[in-house]
Amino acid sequence: MRGSDYSELRAFAAVVRHGSFTRAAAHLGVSPSALSQTIRALEDRLGQRLLNRTTRSVAPSAAGQALAERLLPVLDDLDGVVDTAFAASGEVSGPLRLDVVRVAMPHLARLVPGFLSRYPRVRLEVASNDALVDIVAQGFDAGIRLAERLEGDMIAVPFGGDLRMICVASPDYLARHSAPLHPRDLAGHDCMVTLTPSTGTPYRWEFEKDGEALRIAVGGPLVSRDTDLRVAATVAGVGIGFFFEDEVRDLVAAGRLMQVLADWTPAFPGAYLYFPSRRNPASPLRAFVDYVRETGRGQTFPEG
Repeated sequence: MRGSDYSELRAFAAVVRHGSFTRAAAHLGVSPSALSQTIRALEDRLGQRLLNRTTRSVAPSAAGQALAERLLPVLDDLDGVVDTAFAASGEVSGPLRLDVVRVAMPHLARLVPGFLSRYPRVRLEVASNDALVDIVAQGFDAGIRLAERLEGDMIAVPFGGDLRMICVASPDYLARHSAPLHPRDLAGHDCMVTLTPSTGTPYRWEFEKDGEALRIAVGGPLVSRDTDLRVAATVAGVGIGFFFEDEVRDLVAAGRLMQVLADWTPAFPGAYLYFPSRRNPASPLRAFVDYVRETGRGQTFPEG
């Protein structure tokens, strides 16, 4: 196989895995126009349209799907051969693609500089996404998600410690309204509403105390997935907000926000690094899992 053939096939595989010329081009380190020309050259050489393109999406044609089903496992095996060669020399090298829930990004940001300094031949690609993603289908090596959203057939490693959601309001809002004493009291308050990423429906605020668990539907003048916008509106006295503690810790410490219903918001298990069970995972993933363990927030990579 000529070098150009190999490059064309890897380019095609990248587009299929990413579902986007833009994302695939960024992954390969080329321009979208150059990637498009490479795919057209492959299609011309094979005499088949491999990808159906619209202004908003790209998907394999019937011929492209047939090629992808045979090609992707072969490329994965080839990557494994190369990775094994580097591993034999004691060097960790290659790509590592992570899909990460937003709340875990601060902890990941603390780990990345040290990890990449130790393993300079690793190329880390991170996508921040609160929606549920099939990491295998999307070509990710691993994901970082909250515990209740993990798939059952994945290996999971604790990542970043416990989390806590807290209810907060500005002093001005609480001067104008009585503070809620029970989660059901929120029905009489303006609240900052967010949407569940997987369904697009309003998120029900979750509370627990003395074994009693509640999920409360709230309403108010603002509905937004954007955390910064909801925090700003809460600080301005528009209503009560419900946030991860780390998101508003400094504002609470400064007195710009005050916590309410504190005894109803205990800590809960936080994020997990998760990945498919494979006997011989790529060395960048193995190194990253062990690096997470080394920081005191994980465990050793499962053997087998």
